[in-house]
Amino acid sequence: MPNFKTMIKLKKIYITLLIGGCFSFGNIALNLAESFAQDNPETPQENVLEEPEETPSLTAIDWYNKGVDEIEARNYQGAIAAFSESIKLDPTDADAYYNRGYSYLVLEKFEESIEDYDQAIELKSDFAYAYGNRCYAYYQLKNHEQAITDCSKAIELESKYGDFYIYRGNAKDDLEMHEAAILDYNQAIIISPNNPKAYYNRALAYNRLGKSLQAVEDYSKAIQFNTNFADAYHNRGVTRFKLEEKEKAIADLRKAAQLFRQQGNTDHAEKIFKYHQTIRKRRNLRTQ
Repeated sequence: MPNFKTMIKLKKIYITLLIGGCFSFGNIALNLAESFAQDNPETPQENVLEEPEETPSLTAIDWYNKGVDEIEARNYQGAIAAFSESIKLDPTDADAYYNRGYSYLVLEKFEESIEDYDQAIELKSDFAYAYGNRCYAYYQLKNHEQAITDCSKAIELESKYGDFYIYRGNAKDDLEMHEAAILDYNQAIIISPNNPKAYYNRALAYNRLGKSLQAVEDYSKAIQFNTNFADAYHNRGVTRFKLEEKEKAIADLRKAAQLFRQQGNTDHAEKIFKYHQTIRKRRNLRTQ
């Protein structure tokens, strides 16, 4: 399964204008207060009551930019809270729904993300990335037909973004449309020839078609462009074992277990280690 990634649409330029405006207003108020004090010098200082400064209310754009900052800090719950405040103040901002949907998606709250992408698309019917992200969410919910529909619309609107083809290919592959999935992965590779996810997912499709040699070649490509791709090492090892390439299979599985352990995925590391031990025992039995 490829790691999900998408674009964050920023409005940082607006925050400068808003802060500048607030500062100007504050300076005017301060100057008026100073002028009043100079015009009334007989007023004793101790009798002057200082008015508490009012905290300026945040605008929709302020909250939006706060949400973007929280996404960049990977505080997705904070991002959701900030975008929610922005939406309360401006329910017509498609980007706010989009980014809140993205935050839900990262937290694997797929139903909530779909609701936000629905709103983003209703407000902006040509929002390609909203269709693409909704495709991914539907895929995670096993609604493969709707995922294909959404990704096809995303591709119609933005044909040069390779991940849309990968997401659609994954949905087709799960529906056992392996050849059609491979065509989508091919297109993703044409657009982004160094994308390890495209090679990895095409390798899975080749494996399901029984094309082990092509699968090994694609796993190797995925590893070439991402040397820490633990799943690719694991699946290449399993495929090489099927091809009777025992030594290479053992080396791949050992590497996969090492990477999973380094990445904190101890469950996967342990499972691969046990599989690795099984292969070694089979090899020893055959050589006795």
